[in-house]
Amino acid sequence: MAGQYNLLFHGPVAPETGLTAMRALILSASFGSGHHQANAAVGEALRTLLPSTEARQTDFLRHLRGYERQIVLGTYLAWLRHSPESYRWYYRFTDRETEPKTIRDTYKWMGREGLRRELQSYQPEVVVSSYPTPAAVAGHLREREGFDFLNVLVVTDYRVHQHWVRPEADLLLVPTAETGRQMVERGIPEERVVVTGIPIHPRYRELIGADRTGLRLKHGLKPDVPLLLMSGGGQATYRSLEKVISQLGLLERPVQVLVLGGNGASGEVAVEQRGQASVYRLGFTNAFAELLAASDLVVGKAGGLTVAEATTLGVPMIIYDPIPGQEEYNADYLVRGDAAIWCKSLAEVRPAVIRALESAEHALLSAGALRLSVPDAADRAAQAILTAFGERQKR
Repeated sequence: MAGQYNLLFHGPVAPETGLTAMRALILSASFGSGHHQANAAVGEALRTLLPSTEARQTDFLRHLRGYERQIVLGTYLAWLRHSPESYRWYYRFTDRETEPKTIRDTYKWMGREGLRRELQSYQPEVVVSSYPTPAAVAGHLREREGFDFLNVLVVTDYRVHQHWVRPEADLLLVPTAETGRQMVERGIPEERVVVTGIPIHPRYRELIGADRTGLRLKHGLKPDVPLLLMSGGGQATYRSLEKVISQLGLLERPVQVLVLGGNGASGEVAVEQRGQASVYRLGFTNAFAELLAASDLVVGKAGGLTVAEATTLGVPMIIYDPIPGQEEYNADYLVRGDAAIWCKSLAEVRPAVIRALESAEHALLSAGALRLSVPDAADRAAQAILTAFGERQKR
C-alpha cells in the first residue's frame, strides 16, 4: 500500500538552491500549546538551515473579532470541559466532504481582515500554519488579493480529519506515512505531501539517552522513586486530572507525580501527599523537556506534540480520557506501536501504571516509543519548506 505513494523524507537542502534569505509568517492557533510549540520548532529550524531567515510567529486567533474568538475558542473549551460527547459528535459530523457549507466556508470570513492586513504589511514569501483554518484563510486571500507566497500546512495530529485536507496549501507536512496516505486518499495531490514527523524543539533530541538520575537530582526529585508526568494540556481542559492523581495515590508503592502549568507562577512548587504519591504542582516552567526526560511514564491526555516529544525520549504513555476525536486516534497510534497503554475506564489506570513500571514491560513500551519517534522532524520540515521555496523561486 505504502509503495504507491512517493511520501518520502526530504534530504538536506541542496546548496545549489541559491537561497540567500526568506521571510516567513508562521501562524498557530491557541486551542492548545501544541500548535505554538510546533511553530517555534519550525521557525528555529528554518533559521538554523538558512540563518538569514526572518520568521514572525503570530497566533491566528488574534485576527478574529472578539465575538468570533468567543464563539470558536469559547465553544471548543466549553465542550471539552463540560460536554466532550458534543465535541466527539462535531468531530465526526464534520469529518466528511459533504459537511454543511456554513461550516466548510468559514475560512472565507473568519479572521480574514486581520490576516489580510498582516500579509500586506509583512509581505511574507512563505506562510506556515500548524492549524488548518489559517492555511485556508491565507490561501483564499492569496487567490483573492493577489499575494505571492508559498502556503504550507503542518499537520499535528496522527490522523487526517477532513479539516486538515486543505487544497489551498502548496505543501502539506504530515507525521507519518499513514497520515500521508490518508491525505492523498482524500484528494490532495501526492506531490504536495511530505512525511516529516511532528516538529519538536531540538532540546528533546539533545536529551535522548540523558542521565535520568542526574536530571532528577537537578530538579530536586528523588532519583530512586518512579516519576510520573501528568499530561493535562495547556488550556486546563483535562477534566480527569484529579481523578487520575487519586488513582496514582492508590498504587501501594511510592511514586512522584509532576503536574505542570496551572495557575502557579514560574518557579513556584507546591507539594502534597496522596497516599504514597508525592504530587509536585509546578507553575509554568521552561524545564519541561528535562522533566519529561527524567520521567518513567507520561499519564493522561494524548496531544500530538506530547506524543512526539514522549516518543523521542522513549517515555511510554498511560492514556486515559483523551480528547474525543483527534487524541483518541493519537492514542490508537501509540497502542498499535506498542508505546502506550490506553485505559478505557478509570479503574484500569492503577493496574496499567503498575504494569508499565515493571522493568520488562517498561522496556518493551519504551522500545516501541523509540521506534515511532522522529527526533529531527523540525529539521525535516524546514528542509521540505526550503526545498519547495527554492523550487518556487526558480519558476
